[in-house]
Amino acid sequence: MARAFALAGLLRLRQIEKEHAASDLAAANALRRDAGERQARAIAALHSIPADATDASTLFAMAAARASSRSMLADLDALAAQRDAQAAAAQQVFTEAKKRAVGLEKLETRHRAEVVANELSAEQSAIDEVATGAWQRAREGGEA
Repeated sequence: MARAFALAGLLRLRQIEKEHAASDLAAANALRRDAGERQARAIAALHSIPADATDASTLFAMAAARASSRSMLADLDALAAQRDAQAAAAQQVFTEAKKRAVGLEKLETRHRAEVVANELSAEQSAIDEVATGAWQRAREGGEA
C-alpha cells in the first residue's frame, strides 16, 4: 500500500487559502472596474450637459451644478483610488497564498513520483524473483 503524503492536510489548507484569496481578488477587481465605470458615466453625463446660459439664474445654476459635479468627481476619484489600493492588496495576498501552495504542491508531486518509483521497483523485484525461480526450477529439472 502506498504511503500517504504526510502534508496532505496542510496542502489542502493552502489550496483553500489560495482559492479564497483568488475570490477576494476577483471581488476587488470587480469593485475597481465598477468605480472606473461610474467615473466614466459621470464624465460622459457632464459632457452631455449644454453650456448655453440665457440669463443670470441659468448661469448661477450651471455654476452650482459644475461645483457639485466637481465634488462628485473628486469623490469618485477617491473611491477609485481606494478600490485600486484594495485590488493591489488583494493581489499581494493572492500572490503570497499561491507561493505557499506551490511549494507544497511541488513536494506532493515529488512524493507521488517517489511512490510510483517504489511501486515499480517492487514490481520489478517480484518479476525478477519469479523469473529467477523459474530459471532455477528449469535448471534443477534438467539435471534430475
